[in-house]
Parts: sequence; structure tokens; C-alpha cells
Amino acid sequence: MAKQSMAVIGEALQEVFARKDGLKQVLELLVNSAMRDEATAHLGAAPHERSDARRGHRNGAKPRTLNTRVGELALSVPQVRGCEPYHPSMFNRWQRSERALLVACAEMYFQGVSTRNVREVLEAMCDGEVSSMTVSRVAGEVDEKLGAFRDRRLDAAAYPYLMIDARYEKVRVEGRVVSQAVLVVMGVTCDGRKEILDFAVGDSESEQAWGDCFRRLKDRGLGGVTLVVSDAHAGIRAAMTRHFQGVAWQRCRVHFKRELRRKVSYRVAKELMADAASAFAPAERVECLRRAQEAAEKWQGRCPAVAAMFRDGFEDCLSVLDVPANHRRQLAGTNLLENLMKRLKKRTAVVGVFPNRASCARLAGAQLIEVHEDWQTEARPYLCMGQAPATAPTAGLV
Repeated sequence: MAKQSMAVIGEALQEVFARKDGLKQVLELLVNSAMRDEATAHLGAAPHERSDARRGHRNGAKPRTLNTRVGELALSVPQVRGCEPYHPSMFNRWQRSERALLVACAEMYFQGVSTRNVREVLEAMCDGEVSSMTVSRVAGEVDEKLGAFRDRRLDAAAYPYLMIDARYEKVRVEGRVVSQAVLVVMGVTCDGRKEILDFAVGDSESEQAWGDCFRRLKDRGLGGVTLVVSDAHAGIRAAMTRHFQGVAWQRCRVHFKRELRRKVSYRVAKELMADAASAFAPAERVECLRRAQEAAEKWQGRCPAVAAMFRDGFEDCLSVLDVPANHRRQLAGTNLLENLMKRLKKRTAVVGVFPNRASCARLAGAQLIEVHEDWQTEARPYLCMGQAPATAPTAGLV
């Protein structure tokens, strides 16, 4: 088989300089020949070969085009039956997150979910051809990668900074459509690199859900944490008290301002935001607290709830002042994760309502892994870690 392929290629090479599209023709022959050889290996037998090792049979070929620098290639992708579908190795049909999206959409389609026009999505992604066998195979591939990623050890490096956040997706659970929280934990290594450490799908941002997440991280070797950045959700705070005793907590300043903004009418919102910005402006804790106290006194009569927030919640937003000055802007809030959650939303919006928790975790996790891998190839680290944090000695985890 290989000798026959080389003979065909050799004949074509003689015409490369004789024809204008000779190079394109050679490339077509190379790719088509390689796919035929791959199909032979996939089936375990050559065409018309009788063999006990044969796993299936050929079923013709499907025309495909591929854009290259030498033009559009006309390819013939071998089709098989009686076994798993054959996919050429020289070009993946889907990236990891697209495979997860395919599985989610296909599961919706098979279960009769009508919240989105799933058929159009499937036709656009895989030319209208999808089977339960394909879905099971792709789901298995994605789940295997997700499991390996979530189980990887974390004790090879310290993670002085953690950033945590969650977003909510609609998931069908026991016949009802309910909101499920997608919990995400991001860490910054002692080299200043960003990593996605863990993700999970839970009923809510409860103490138990976050506690399970933190427990898994510790079991995998997480250590060296000095600061955790998050919003002020009660479940996060309770889980931190249990699992991250002695670790400083930075309340996200963006979330703090949003909560302030919701307590007043739009007529005075601009004035309130200016007072908050003024209180956060100094680099010294004492001066920040003095300005916050002045703001509390100013708003006491007009909106006692705003005054209470300045008195009781403002200081939690100042933990970032204890880290090196060149880290403070990135660690003052969860903006990085907020942008990441918007990226997730673009993909999950295609599904609308997930058929089950596993499907939701599969799509969100696949997207997060791609983000994690992109971060590892960035030329510059997220933070310059040449200077040690200005806090007390590293707090241990319990």
C-alpha cells in the first residue's frame, strides 16, 4: 500500500513544474494518500482484505475542502461503518472546547430540549452528522482530559495569591431547570504566572460547595497562600474561615462599589462613586480609613445603609495594601476572572439550558483549560514577583 502511494506521488512530482497548480495537486495527493493509509490502520485491514483483525468496513469517501497557502485542496475523507468514525489526524475537527460544545448541543437535541435551535448548531459544527456513538466518544475524550487537569498535583510550586469567583448557568436537574453555580479558582504562582487551579459545578455558592473545592485543592498539595481575592459572598467567607485560617482576604473593590451603587438612586450615584474612589485613592491604610469614616458621616442621614457599608465593609477592601505596590492594581478586585466569566458566557449562551450538570462542567472546564494553556505561553508573567509580599510570614493552611 505504501509503495503504491509513493509511486503515485512520484509521478505527480514530475508534473510539479509543468503545471501551474502542480504543487497543489501534489499536496492533495499526499493528504488523500495519508488519509487512506490512516483509514487502513483504523479498520485494521486494507481494501478487500480478509482479516480477523478487521474492525469495520469502508463506506466510500466524502469530499472536503481545505484552504492552504497554495490554494483550496479538494480532499476525499474516507468513511467507515461498523466501528467508531474515522477522523483524519492532520486536522482536528474540533478544538477541546468545541468538542464539549458539540456534546452539550447533541445531548440537548437527543433529549428534545427546545430552548435553542440545536439542529442549526449541530449542522454548522459537524455538517449535520452526529450520532450517539460520536457523542459518547467525544464526551469520553473531553472527560478524560478534564479529569487529568483537575487531579494534577499542585505541590511543585507555591501559590501566594488566589482569586475566586462564580457564575450561574441554567441546568436541567431531575426534570426541572435550575440555576447551578460554576465555581472557578485561579492562582498566581511564585513566578507570577496565572493558572486555573480548579473548577466545579454546584447547587450554589454555599459554604459546603466552596469548602469541597478548597479541600480538593489542599489534597492536591496547594500551599503558600497569603491572600485570597473574592466578593463578599457568605459561603466564600465561611469556607475560608474553615479552610484558610490565617490567610488574608481582599474583598473585591469592584463588587463593593456595585453594592454601594445599588443602595442609592441614580441621581446621587455619581456623587457616591466619587466618594468611594476618593477613599480608595491613598496608598496608606490609615488615610483610607479616615476618608471612609468621613464618607460614612456624610451619608449617614441620607442613606444609613451606605454609611454602614463604609464602616463595616470598607476595611476588608484594604488587604491589598499589604502586598507589594506593583501587585496592588491586579489584586484589588476580581476583574481578571470577571473577564474570563464573560468569555465562558459567550460559549454557554449557545446551549442555553444544559441537559445535566456533567454537560455544564464539560463545556466550562474545556474552555477554562484552553485559557489555562494560553496563559502558560504568555511571554510576560502576570505579576513581577521579584519582591516578596509585604505581609507577615506565609500563613499555613488547616
